[in-house]
Amino acid sequence: MKKTTFHIAKMDCPSEEQMIRMKLSDVEGIQNLQFDIPNRSLQVFHEGDSAEIFKQLSVLQLDTSQLESISIEERFIQKSDGRERKILWTVLLINFVFFLIELITGLISKSMGLVADSLDMLADSVVYALALYAVGGTIAKKKKIAAFAGYFQILLAVLGFAEVLRRFIGMKKMPDFSMMIVISILALIANIICLHLLQQGKSKEAHMQASMIFTSNDIIINGGVILAGLLVLWTGSPYPDLIIGGIVFLIVARGAYRILQLSK
Repeated sequence: MKKTTFHIAKMDCPSEEQMIRMKLSDVEGIQNLQFDIPNRSLQVFHEGDSAEIFKQLSVLQLDTSQLESISIEERFIQKSDGRERKILWTVLLINFVFFLIELITGLISKSMGLVADSLDMLADSVVYALALYAVGGTIAKKKKIAAFAGYFQILLAVLGFAEVLRRFIGMKKMPDFSMMIVISILALIANIICLHLLQQGKSKEAHMQASMIFTSNDIIINGGVILAGLLVLWTGSPYPDLIIGGIVFLIVARGAYRILQLSK
């Protein structure tokens, strides 16, 4: 068996990791993939030559270079599929429940920040679902889910951003800052719990590390919505909520575009 190490300069988010997994899923001889996302490194444990692996990685245009390829004994770290599935199902359910909570309360409180954050929770739910398919499932299923989820999220992000612009230009509805703050604090607690569960898993697999990156970003977004609620209270203006909402809708649209790359 061989261990080939690649440096992938543009591998910096969950979407690229999923793209790589699906691209290499049809390459014969691959036994395991070990990612180091912070260092943008990928180790492939495989039989035979590494030329086909490098070719498939190059197609993704992520600035890939091969560092080394060495022969090793037929031993590598096995994935703890059962434990990973349990953790991913837990964080998936938490995120989907809070997607519904934030969407409903965002509409009731007239807060675009909460509505946008709910879509970000939905985007995370999609990433966790794809991560579950990384633990098991077929490439065809992954591509179908990625395509549907990507287009659906882009549609919602465009509609949401259009509503933000409409409120900027026309009727400026005052959001309920108290509901914004309370729900965002609850969402923040939920994301902290998710991050704790993911970290306790101590997995070095990329789909788990990628999930931790997404959840860490969510904590920052939750803080932004809380800040927007406080600024609405302080200024008596809906603009802080609209600005935060617009920023998060753009983040959701960017994430949806990357998810769409998985369906190609």
